[in-house]
Amino acid sequence: MTTPRPAPLYIRMHADDNVAIVANDGGLAAGAAFADGLTLRERVPQGHKVALVDLPQGTAVLRYNVPIGFAMKDIPAGSWVHERLLEMPSARSLDKLPMATMKPPAMAPLEGYTFDGYRNADGSVGTRNILAITTTVQCVAGVVDFAVKRIKSELLPRFPHVDDVVGLEHTYGCGVAIDAPDAIIPIRTLRNISLNPNFGGEVMVVSLGCEKLQPERLLPPGTFAIVDERSVADVGGNAEAALDVVCLQSENHIGFMSMIDSIMQTAELHLERLNARRREAVPASELVIGVQCGGSDAFSGVTANPAVGFATDLLVRAGATVMFSETTEVRDGIDQLTSRASTPEVAEAMIREMAWYDAYLKKGLVDRSANTTPGNKKGGLSNIVEKAMGSIVKSGSSPISGVLAPGEKVRQKGLIYAATPASDFICGTLQLAAGMNLHVFTTGRGTPYGLAECPVIKVATRTDLATRWHDLMDINAGRIADGEASISDVGWELFHLMLEVASGRKKTWAEHWKLHNALVLFNPAPVT
Repeated sequence: MTTPRPAPLYIRMHADDNVAIVANDGGLAAGAAFADGLTLRERVPQGHKVALVDLPQGTAVLRYNVPIGFAMKDIPAGSWVHERLLEMPSARSLDKLPMATMKPPAMAPLEGYTFDGYRNADGSVGTRNILAITTTVQCVAGVVDFAVKRIKSELLPRFPHVDDVVGLEHTYGCGVAIDAPDAIIPIRTLRNISLNPNFGGEVMVVSLGCEKLQPERLLPPGTFAIVDERSVADVGGNAEAALDVVCLQSENHIGFMSMIDSIMQTAELHLERLNARRREAVPASELVIGVQCGGSDAFSGVTANPAVGFATDLLVRAGATVMFSETTEVRDGIDQLTSRASTPEVAEAMIREMAWYDAYLKKGLVDRSANTTPGNKKGGLSNIVEKAMGSIVKSGSSPISGVLAPGEKVRQKGLIYAATPASDFICGTLQLAAGMNLHVFTTGRGTPYGLAECPVIKVATRTDLATRWHDLMDINAGRIADGEASISDVGWELFHLMLEVASGRKKTWAEHWKLHNALVLFNPAPVT
């Protein structure tokens, strides 16, 4: 018996849109007729746009009721509307923007939700109990990697309450203009990652010895607290903690294996303290969630990102902290963001971050068409304007209560804009520095992205991807486009999954397979 093929379907985001995306798996062939009588003049791939009406040359092409481009020639109804037919709009000016003009009604608090986490001395809460070994310079990465493998095989089995051991490898530390004004960005990024809540306040550093980024510069006294038999520091900084450093150029190291022995002996002390920690019930307000998208397609703004936005609103109602980012991917919606700012000062801070990044890109001679990627375009996204509209919806509808510059640590609750580049790996690195203890990552094209330092929940935009990558995707938001679930259904599913993952009762697929991408520090300072 032959299974009937689904009827031709398209998804229109706003009643005033003059284009819609084809919903059917595999796309539709020329001649396919929709229920409203519209007939395709040519084949249109899944996720790509079809003209709903005739679009004369120069017409604004509307998706999300926003001009995502202007027709470069006449486009008849039923035609495939792709990036080669569109002139991209100019970037939205940063002048005369709406400033904190939206005043949404207050949402009722969401109470009674908890997860089992690890309380830290500084008041933060971890979702994992991990020993992180900070490196001051790339030169020590090979030694630390060798040591971490031995720690995992020889020491970690003795400490069953410690989840993992990770080396915080990066490419910074020497050969850079360490005193340049923008050098503060990679330095504070690495500093704040070392203090991430999932590391339990244990600070262990491996240094080469001759690098520009000396340990005391990376972690000066008063920035951290250690409690052990050698030093006692309170969270208020009234007493100073000793920085626990293994320096490879120390005269005490005779040969390579003596370096490894020193790292392992120091690690054992930290593992003993971490192993004494236990999870306890804490309110959902202790979650610090980073939301991000990568390998996006035209369904990102239809299914996964709106579901994440719904969950974002739930988290804010529960008193948690949620960070959204990706400056180049939200830049074209800056007016939407400044209008949602809780105060004019928050709006001004967003504008400053956008202006800084505009200048950074201009200095590098990067044009706006560099984003989107070939994969984004294959998935139906014509340009960065269209991509931005789908990216912003991850932030939900709550007021934006704060802004972080790259590498800064979050110190308030609510919805926060954490300024980062759009690169998956730099964005994830900077959100870790901000204090993220759980990550949500949406994808339409598919990516095996993961972080060793923090659980990553992966949300697929389409059922086809969720089915093919069944052991990589944690949630299938494609059910929204299939008509099997609502945005709120998937949003609540994600919210509950976050509590389960944060409690350690459930592992994500990225954790299961140990898929860990390298940290990438955002380094706008010159190289010497």
